[in-house]
Amino acid sequence: MQNDILKILLTPEEIAEKIKILGKQISKDYKDKDLILVSVLKGSVVFMADIMRAIDINCIIDFMSVSSYGAKSEHSGVVKIIKDLDISLKGKDLLIIEDILDSGMTLNYILDILSKREPKSIKICTFLNKPERRQVDIHPDYSCFEVPDKFVVGYGLDYNESYRNLPYIGILKPEIYN
Repeated sequence: MQNDILKILLTPEEIAEKIKILGKQISKDYKDKDLILVSVLKGSVVFMADIMRAIDINCIIDFMSVSSYGAKSEHSGVVKIIKDLDISLKGKDLLIIEDILDSGMTLNYILDILSKREPKSIKICTFLNKPERRQVDIHPDYSCFEVPDKFVVGYGLDYNESYRNLPYIGILKPEIYN
């Protein structure tokens, strides 16, 4: 697995420090609000676990699973809900927790669906932001890191369901996914 990584982009220490800072900011911004964190599985599960522990105000969590890539490295253009939320969003302050915001197509679809459920507010918190690949006008409200247009894996992000357990963000060698 390690041999498939071209370069380590973000170390575990850099990741932990940024999440600590972001958790404090979210705690401040959502003080006295009815916060729901919604993790978009599977990629955001590691980030969700760390960011929710860095938030020191009351919040509840739920999970949503969607598919848009399959075994490919490019967005398929079709978003399929695999697991929907278990709780009502009506009147709640929703913070969507994502692993990476690149094309924005999947998140745009999710925002459209969830906004119809009448939350009080919806904001986006993404671990990685890759604006070079954006295909829709969508921007994160919170973001840990901006990354270049490279295929990155680790810390929950995968290629064909592998590499999620790497404790860092690494650039995958092109020969792996080409």
